[in-house]
Amino acid sequence: MAEQGTTPGGKRGYAGTWPPRAVAPAGGYVPAPVSIWSPFVETLRQWAKAEAGAGRLLPWVPVAFGSGIALYFAAEHEPVLSAAAVVAITLCGVALLLRRQKLFPALVMLAAVAAGFATATWKTARIAHTVLARPIFSASLTGFVETRDIREKTDRFVLRVVSMESQRDATRLVRVRLSVKKGTAPDVGSFVELKARLLPPLGPQRPGSYDFGRDLYFQGIGASGFVMGAIKVSEPPASGGLALRYAAFMQGLRDAIDARIRATLDGDKRAIATALLTGRRDAISEPVNDAMFISGLGHVLSISGYHMAVVAGVVFFAVRALLALFPALTVSHPIKKWSAMAALVAAAFYLLLSGAEVATQRSFFMTAVVLIAVMVDRRAVTFRTLAVAALIVLAIAPEALVHPSFQMSFAATLGLVALVQIGMPNLFASPDHSATARVALWGGREISMLVLASLVAGLATTPYAAFHFHRVTPYGLLANLAAMPVVSAIVMPAGLLGLALMPFGFDGICWTVMGWGIDWMIAVTQWVASLPGAVGRVTAFGIGPLIAASAGLILLGLLRTPLRWSGVALLVVAAVWAARVPQPDILISGDGRNVAVRGTDGRLHLMRTGKDAFLVKEWLAADADARTASDASLAEGVSCDDGGCVTQTTSGGFVALAGRPEALAEDCERAALIVTARPVPQGCAAAVIDAARLRRQGALALKRGRDGFVVDAVKPGGIDRPWSPAVPGDGEPETTLRIPGAARPAVDATPAETDLQPDD
Repeated sequence: MAEQGTTPGGKRGYAGTWPPRAVAPAGGYVPAPVSIWSPFVETLRQWAKAEAGAGRLLPWVPVAFGSGIALYFAAEHEPVLSAAAVVAITLCGVALLLRRQKLFPALVMLAAVAAGFATATWKTARIAHTVLARPIFSASLTGFVETRDIREKTDRFVLRVVSMESQRDATRLVRVRLSVKKGTAPDVGSFVELKARLLPPLGPQRPGSYDFGRDLYFQGIGASGFVMGAIKVSEPPASGGLALRYAAFMQGLRDAIDARIRATLDGDKRAIATALLTGRRDAISEPVNDAMFISGLGHVLSISGYHMAVVAGVVFFAVRALLALFPALTVSHPIKKWSAMAALVAAAFYLLLSGAEVATQRSFFMTAVVLIAVMVDRRAVTFRTLAVAALIVLAIAPEALVHPSFQMSFAATLGLVALVQIGMPNLFASPDHSATARVALWGGREISMLVLASLVAGLATTPYAAFHFHRVTPYGLLANLAAMPVVSAIVMPAGLLGLALMPFGFDGICWTVMGWGIDWMIAVTQWVASLPGAVGRVTAFGIGPLIAASAGLILLGLLRTPLRWSGVALLVVAAVWAARVPQPDILISGDGRNVAVRGTDGRLHLMRTGKDAFLVKEWLAADADARTASDASLAEGVSCDDGGCVTQTTSGGFVALAGRPEALAEDCERAALIVTARPVPQGCAAAVIDAARLRRQGALALKRGRDGFVVDAVKPGGIDRPWSPAVPGDGEPETTLRIPGAARPAVDATPAETDLQPDD
């Protein structure tokens, strides 16, 4: 029976019934309006309250900090450092003062965003240097060699410039990166004199693609180029400093390790062994390198979390096993903490030996936080550990946020930590007498955990691999299951033992064993890469889907309540969004020497007045096109002569790449769009993309719209950043290019009527 009660009006009613009753204005009773959403809203409120509980705030701080860094890189102009610092300090102070208020979590997040923005601004101001704006065809340089890379076909080194002379350019650079013939790169630490041709840092090859020039800027490099003539080594006018002597010592150590490996191994085995131990991976042949990435094992070549974990793990367990041989130590001393300290020292040495790249730094900090947690008797693998490591990396190198290695590494680690937090080891727990326990005894549990970990890490990194490299690895799980146990159990331990025995001269057998494991890994990569559908090509998509996918992964990883499944919804939205992004109809290179036009077959057709295999490779990869830069089908439908090239668009109009002034008159009459570095005749009826516009905006992508083409530029109007300075011009170009052919038939002729012959 429902509990009865009396209402204030004197009428009898029922208390506690559903739905509750309310008193009408006239004293009668009507059912109170109750929303059907009330239970749902209340459930959401309870979940949100649980997510905001004690200890849940710290993992979100690096997310907010990274968001501030992302905002910095999205700015059109360089922010004012003093303003960014004042805002960040003020918000941090306000959050500290109101730490006992309900708004404290929101204030902490806001302060973290401001702190990330200010940190990135400060880093750019601290390393500010000149970037070459135009090519210098001959420059006399003197300086110290800071780094050296041994590559498959050429060598490369970074020169810290002491003096720079050029007849036509007064630019003074801090560092330049130069290529030389294989085997002729000078030693690190030497002082050299040379002549070089210098080029501006390579920018994005198409709108939305990766900005290599930004990477070089944060490395302090203002230009790249190649050496002309001989390199003269001479006495330096002054000491290169302690940092240069340290670099020379570490380079000598890497060279010594490579020489010892070379005495036993050769070819790709030697190159991969050197890459795993010293971080120098440029000497690997292109077929093997491509097979590694196609199969999903490319992460093995980049020293990151996996390598650092193996190094620390091998040293930790080896030292602990050695100390356990002495019962007195086991009983009265904390040998576990001693082993963690030894592993930390080994990880630090590995960091320095491998060159301390950003990905390796992130791995070291993560490993260091875990080992320190062991030493202070705290739980090692937690979201807090990951958060602290992320904050350290982003505070030291905020530019790492936009680098694929950071994104993929932290995405994989987030997935694995989330897997541990939900109890991955317990997923396979069972009574000792069960059949599952017998399977686990034969390694079934370890295999299952390896499969699950590989699957989670692979899925977490998929959005970033698709965005940066335009491909996914359908058989990545298969390749990792077949190769990684061998790499973990044979290749890396043998390499570490070889390093330990090298001073005593007993390292040869270690390199041989390491080579056996590498042979197996190469065989697996080549087999997987040859499987049908092994290359999962993905067309380029904008930053929007990537942000949505990142938000989905973060929600799925950090949330604990059923709210985490909102991350799955975001991932689905990101996938649909990425699949529906339209591809450009016309691509124009930044120098105007290469133009790709989408034909009636839906594929790109190339007009070019210069050879740029890297550019074409990037364009084809972004279009999910399996062709290579030398494929003859790229020139189908393209007619060329000494004056330039012309091809037809899907709408029937013609696009011309004009190379000579005499060709422009005809192009102005017959083409709808002209790309040229030459002055255009007055009254030209065609739309024109000239050299001045390309200098201001960089590479262009044109997508067909209602009134012509929508222009997407590498440097839209108003963009002026230190690594990509604005070029002054007469006003900002329009974002819509109106093609004459949109209002009338562009040309009535066919390609055969242009009197141009197909380009061979």
